[in-house]
Amino acid sequence: MSAEYATFGLAPATRPGGPLADGDFQVHRDFVDFVVDGRPLLHRLSDLDAVSPLASDVPPSLFTSQVRGLLLETGAPLPDGRYVVYGCPECEDLACGAVTAVIERDGDDVVWRDFAWQTGDRADPLRDGYHGMGPFRFRGDEYRAALTALLDGDLPGSRRRVLLIGARVALLARPAAALRAIGIGADITQSADGVPADELCSYGAVLFGRSVPAHERDAVRRALAGAGAEVPCVDALAPVVPLLVAQAEQALEAGRDDHRRLMDLTVADGAAEFEVVSPCRVRLTAHRVDRLSRARSRDLFDAVLEPGRHRVPLDPPAVKGEAYLVARTAGTVLVTAVRP
Repeated sequence: MSAEYATFGLAPATRPGGPLADGDFQVHRDFVDFVVDGRPLLHRLSDLDAVSPLASDVPPSLFTSQVRGLLLETGAPLPDGRYVVYGCPECEDLACGAVTAVIERDGDDVVWRDFAWQTGDRADPLRDGYHGMGPFRFRGDEYRAALTALLDGDLPGSRRRVLLIGARVALLARPAAALRAIGIGADITQSADGVPADELCSYGAVLFGRSVPAHERDAVRRALAGAGAEVPCVDALAPVVPLLVAQAEQALEAGRDDHRRLMDLTVADGAAEFEVVSPCRVRLTAHRVDRLSRARSRDLFDAVLEPGRHRVPLDPPAVKGEAYLVARTAGTVLVTAVRP
């Protein structure tokens, strides 16, 4: 086993949720990811839709139990000293499959080794192992300090609340409900006039409806700047619920480029272009408003991609008129307009 040390840390992460183009609904999950040598561990698993056991929407007792397990204060929950590192985001049932690893002490150090895909009581590392992953040796004090901070209430994360501002509140009710359904707090107001700056600062993002006049948008931005708050303010692109949800999610992730797997979504010459930072599954969806002001959504692309710059040709009927693209992968949502 390698004697070299890896650094251990924790960082907030999300499994984006929301309505899908085919009518299904994907559950949103906020969780704490493991960061090994400065890189989220989940990024090493290209086609895995999963969350760590340190999810923020589980009961406190279960969260505490998971942390104490990783601290090796309790016995391993699976045979052969194995622990679940990533599991199903929908049901967390081992039968759906999970990434497990042996976690053990070696003197004062903690070692994670023999990562494998597991669907039953026991794993088969020879057949289902992630052979290029680990082992990782962590300094015990660094490892314990990061996990113990969670028990003290120091949970990594960001403000998961969005303020929606618009003159026609009824139009914002559906995107607000969709945001709440995926675990993002959403409040609606017709005007931000008179709202104290410290209250504005409690939000992670502000979404302006298309009817909000420019002078009011400027007033909100000035209030936030005066309070020293870096709260992203975005303008709603179109009255399409999945699109508005994606805009809010992207705004909430602002400033976290070091943990993004997908970057720089653009449209040029009839194709979408974007950069993949680490191997991951990318889904591309087109949203548009037709001539009768009806919302239309269509999935255009869904595949696992390797790092690098990628170009995906667009189907002209899916992006004609007023159209927008949403690119998703685990932990990253990007939105851009399709210009004629």
